[in-house]
Amino acid sequence: MITGHVFIATSVDGFIARENGDIGWLLERDDLTEDHGYDAFIADKDVIVMGRGSFDSIRHVTPWPYNRPVLVLSASLSEGDLPQELSGQVRISATTPADTMAMLQAEGRRRAYVDGGQIVQAFLRAGLIADMVITQVPVLLGSGRRLFGTIPSDIPLIHQATRTFPSGLVQSMYRVGQ
Repeated sequence: MITGHVFIATSVDGFIARENGDIGWLLERDDLTEDHGYDAFIADKDVIVMGRGSFDSIRHVTPWPYNRPVLVLSASLSEGDLPQELSGQVRISATTPADTMAMLQAEGRRRAYVDGGQIVQAFLRAGLIADMVITQVPVLLGSGRRLFGTIPSDIPLIHQATRTFPSGLVQSMYRVGQ
């Protein structure tokens, strides 16, 4: 059975991006050279699922930061909107979270990295996230795009671990209760 996994950073006040999608507050930090566990996290993931907002934030990054296939969930993008250099590395789908996971499982995928606020929210609501690594960055944005939105009922989280970094980042790992 395929499982969904989250590795994401937020401001201390819970935002993953500014209102316009800008994540410069995260990418322009001088302390990103610390090992925050991303390489260990991604090592056993065989596909990345992200939303259009996340894709738009990184689509022009060179070199392309992912060495796994990327599936962008979007109702408004098409394969023709992809930069030529991402051909074969990124594909577009307008499927629901459940249909996305069924499609990926049929392709032989087993562990999906789920990225992007709205996509994480949708996958959580659908019960498709197994665990989350959430890193709080010591900055207050005051407004922006929240990691978590409205949910129909409580989603229990089982705390696994928390660690701190010299830069002030605080990272907590949770298993999602079912």
